This record gives sequence, C-alpha cells and structure tokens, in this order.
Amino acid sequence: MQRLYDFIRRHPTGVDIFWAVVLLGLSGASVVGDQGRGMHPLAAVPVVIGLCLVVALRRRAPEKMLLLAVAAGVAQLVLDVRPNVANFAMLVITFTVATVGERWASRLALVCSLCAAGLSQLRWPGETRGGWVQEVFVVVVMTVPFVLAWVLGDSMRTRRAYFSQLEERAARLEREREAQSKVAVAAERARIARELHDVVAHNVSVMVVQADGAAYVMDAAPDQARQALETISSTGRQALAEMRRLLGVLRTGDSQESGEYVPQPDVEQIEDLIEQVRRTGLAVDFKIEGTPRPLPTGVELTAYRIVQEALTNTRKHGGPDAGASVRLVYFDDGLGLLVEDDGRGAAHELYEDGGADGAGHGMIGMRERVGMVGGTLDAGPRPGGGFRISALLPLKPAH
Repeated sequence: MQRLYDFIRRHPTGVDIFWAVVLLGLSGASVVGDQGRGMHPLAAVPVVIGLCLVVALRRRAPEKMLLLAVAAGVAQLVLDVRPNVANFAMLVITFTVATVGERWASRLALVCSLCAAGLSQLRWPGETRGGWVQEVFVVVVMTVPFVLAWVLGDSMRTRRAYFSQLEERAARLEREREAQSKVAVAAERARIARELHDVVAHNVSVMVVQADGAAYVMDAAPDQARQALETISSTGRQALAEMRRLLGVLRTGDSQESGEYVPQPDVEQIEDLIEQVRRTGLAVDFKIEGTPRPLPTGVELTAYRIVQEALTNTRKHGGPDAGASVRLVYFDDGLGLLVEDDGRGAAHELYEDGGADGAGHGMIGMRERVGMVGGTLDAGPRPGGGFRISALLPLKPAH
C-alpha cells in the first residue's frame, strides 16, 4: 500500500489521466443511453472529450483547464447536450483551482459553481409537478456540492500557505540560530585569545626581565640573583595556574565546575600585580580614590587586565628609566582607570585603531574588554612625553 501511495505521489498527472479515461468510458455509456431523449451523440462528443481533458490536465494547467471547462459548459448549453457523467469534471476543476490556481481563477470557479445549477435547470427544466418551489430546491441541492468543493479547496490553500509560512519561519530561525552560534563561537575565541595574551605577555615579560637581571648580578650579588629566580618561579607558577584555568574553561565550559582552577583576577589583586611589577625594577605609583565597593565580575576582570597590559607595555616600550603611575577612581556611576608613564611611549601603530599586526593585540584586547562592559577607552602619547591609557567602566549593582 505504501508503494502504491508513493507511486501516486510521484506521478500525479498519470493518475489524473487514468481517471480521465475512466470518466470518458462512463460518459460514453451515458451519452449512448441518452440517445432516446433527443440528444445527438455527435454533438456530445466534443463536450465529453473537453471535460475529460480537463480532468487529465487539471494539475498541469489549472487556469487553462478551468477556461476549457467553462467553454465546454457553454457548448453544452448551446448544443443541447444534457448533463451527463462528464460534468463531474466541473466539480473536480472547481476544487483544483480553489486549491492551487490563481486567485482570479478561484473566484471565477466560485461564480460558475453558483450559476451552473440554475442555468442547467432553465435549459432543461424538470418534468416534476412541484412547481417553482421544487425547481428552486433542486437548484440548491445541485449547487451545494460545487460550493463545498470550492470551500474545501480554498481551505486546503489556506492550510498549505500556513504550513509554508511555518516552514519558512523555521528555516529563518535555523539560519539565525546558526548565525548566533557562529557569533558566539567567534566571541568565545576572542575572549580566550585576550586571556591567553594577557597571561602570557605579562608573566613571560616579568620572567624575561628577572632572568636578565639574575644573569647580570649572578656573580656580583648572588642574593639578588636568587631573589630574581624565586620571582621567576612564582611568576611561572601563576602563569601555569591561569593557563590551567583557561584550559579548564575550554574543556568544561565553566571555570566554576572544578575547584582546582584559580579564580578570575579582580580589583583587589591589582595591588599584588603592581608589587610584582615593582620587583622587576619598574617604579609604579599606585593610588585609589573614592570608596571601594563590590563590582561586577566583568568590570573587575577588565580593570585588572587593563592595568596589567598597560604596565606590560610600559616595560616593553618605555625604556630603562621609565616610571609609571596607576590611579583607580570610584565614581558614583563608574570606575575610572588612569595608567601613565614617562617613558619613550609607543609607536602609533600599537594604539591607532586598536593596534596593528601581532604587536598591537594587547590594545585590541583592551578595547574589546572595555566595549563588552559598555565602557570607553582612550590610549595615546602624553603631551609631555610617555604614554597614557584612561578608561571609564560603568558600574552596576553587584548581585
């Protein structure tokens, strides 16, 4: 049964032709039977063939077949061909155009359906004695099947349009979901890239500075060299801990799922960061203004990373005698950061439009971080020499 159903779905025109042949045979028998009622069989032949053709090609050209059915009906009235089995094609084409035809064809089919029974009754009045009341009743009864066929076809058209809209909406939502997934993946990759850059750039630069210092004073001041090596060791452990946290996020999607990963840096750890930088030989002045209070996690991490990247850039580009200052200001509606140094500054490619090449990824990361919390960032050379980074991060109540 399923194979038969699949065959019918794959060959709809073939099925229509089959029923048209069946209708042609039944119509021929009906015409032969009506010869005694004064109807000439030759006049009925073109009408019957035309109506059977309507059934055969109704799906390929519904509008044209409707016009052919109307023409056959008019010819039937003119040639005095009484209603026969072939007129079933008018019911079929009415349903077809109401389902898949153009709107004008559907309306025309409805009008013809309402008029067909009345015209038939006027052309071939019945031989009953019930008078005009019975004739009206017959017209109504004959009209009902055509109206029902049109209503059923129009309902199927509406249902198909509804399902088509649902499919289109589902496809659009699927495309939007895929686009959102790609955006989320890109954002996650950018976030991980920022974290890796901040962890590697800062800690490795501290280790390089300490290693150079240890090599320089190895013979003259062994105690200082030992202290530098201890700093390298602690910095390396800190870098490994943060790298382990990032790898844990990649594996589990949530750094809080495992207790072995270190927490995200916050504002309170900025002072520890500055002490670490001071041990590398960079003089840093640190001040906090305003009343410290709890901050959103994103703002805490952003503030820490900005200070970390700014001081890393000072060590890289400020020169041997550079000094820096860090100001952390709590406003009523925001957290202000100001990091300045009096060194040589940086090339404009490192801060122009967010950075360029591999050397500018730190500035790009800072701008992205500030943008994610809805803040503003300004970076560039100071008028009196050196470099200046200022940021304003909006505050929201911490939950």
